[in-house]
Amino acid sequence: MRASGGASPRPAPPKRSATPTTTKLPVPASSSLAMPAPRLAHLRRLLSLHSPPPHPLAPSPARPLRPSFILPRAMAGAAQAGAATGSAEYEEVLGCLASLIKQKVRADTGNRGNQWELMAKYLQILELEEPIARLKVVHVAGTKGKGSTCTFAESILRSCGFRTGLFTSPHLIDVRERFRLDGLDISEEKFIRYFWWCWNKLKVKTGDDIPMPAYFRFLALLAFKIFSDEQQVDVAVLEVGLGGKYDATNVVKAPVVCGISSLGYDHMEILGNSLVEIAGEKAGILKKGVPAYTVPQPEVAMSVLKQRASELGVSIRIVPPLDPRQLEDQPLGLHGEHQYMNAGLAVALANTWLERQGHLDRIHVKDHGTLPDQFIKGLSIACLQGRAQIVPDLQVSSECKDTSCPLVFYLDGAHSPESMEICAKWFSHVTKKDAAQPGPLEQPRSGINSKKILLFNCMSVRDPQILLPRLLDTCAQKGTST
Repeated sequence: MRASGGASPRPAPPKRSATPTTTKLPVPASSSLAMPAPRLAHLRRLLSLHSPPPHPLAPSPARPLRPSFILPRAMAGAAQAGAATGSAEYEEVLGCLASLIKQKVRADTGNRGNQWELMAKYLQILELEEPIARLKVVHVAGTKGKGSTCTFAESILRSCGFRTGLFTSPHLIDVRERFRLDGLDISEEKFIRYFWWCWNKLKVKTGDDIPMPAYFRFLALLAFKIFSDEQQVDVAVLEVGLGGKYDATNVVKAPVVCGISSLGYDHMEILGNSLVEIAGEKAGILKKGVPAYTVPQPEVAMSVLKQRASELGVSIRIVPPLDPRQLEDQPLGLHGEHQYMNAGLAVALANTWLERQGHLDRIHVKDHGTLPDQFIKGLSIACLQGRAQIVPDLQVSSECKDTSCPLVFYLDGAHSPESMEICAKWFSHVTKKDAAQPGPLEQPRSGINSKKILLFNCMSVRDPQILLPRLLDTCAQKGTST
């Protein structure tokens, strides 16, 4: 269905002889993604990897390493050097979006939501109250793992035969990564159409009293418009952007099921300086009458979640990590031991969604304790860029005479003390495992002479110079040379 409504039609852009399209990266069954050679060449130039470089994690005496810029600069540069650019109109859309980024604290002192009540006004302007009420939502908050949990849950439900919408953040290269329909980023044509529909209506009705929504709020509103207008969407899986209580996604009043992933210290300038305060913000997505699940949490955080659930008259159930034996020897699509925690939560959310929607007949429960085939497939094909992602440089591999000497990038968005430690453990585990037991041909092979580059992101951390030694120490403890 085309986006339509009361917005004034926007003049058509000038005709162009040819409209280049955005190149689509193939998404294989594993989390080891192919990447165009120009992007990888640009990664090598950014990191000065030719002829023998210092280890990328080791600070240089002449020029100190700035880890907080490695991943975003590398990925942004790779995007510019790789795929064909989008249309001129798409560039105009990105410019409009950029104008919504405000250089200020995202919530005022005490986190009263930075005029969160404006979200109700925006919904009225866009006539989205009823469409949102009809969406069959899986809503997930948390500090770590919420994006992975959403990705697993969406993939499971898609494998069960449902048409899915997935809203996550942030994006690495293209803003359209945040909006997935049936596992694929929304097309440029659809994104542009829905964008102008929302933009035009908001521009007409906003002003001094009701300003244009900030960047993330606009994207959340856009997601609601996309998922409600795309009639084939049976389930919308929504990742909370920040906190929970005052998050833009929390305008959903009656989700089918809620989940809270691992809690920890992040965005403390907004959410609070203690786990009690942070857990209170995350618990804001819980709703009366809506089943809720979480993973094992620190005791103080769990007590807050249970108290809030009790006030709403619902029970919050604790889900243990997924037992790998339930997967019948299939690997998870997202790498890292910590992903079994997220996968366990996703299984509970997907199963409850199926039960509450009356679709349990679509799956066949086995007698021997393993997951249904659709669940195993969904967990094994799940893919999320920049989350424990392995990107082999096939160009370097083909040029290297020694077949065990490729260049392999290990990408992760680690940006908190806990996630940095998990990132280091994953990197150490997977590189040692690859060196000892090379995988199939489509997987990156590594050996003694392999160049293994770990790219991470600590832009959100106040003191990255403290976290870098922590990451290096963890790698050393796990036996990985740095």
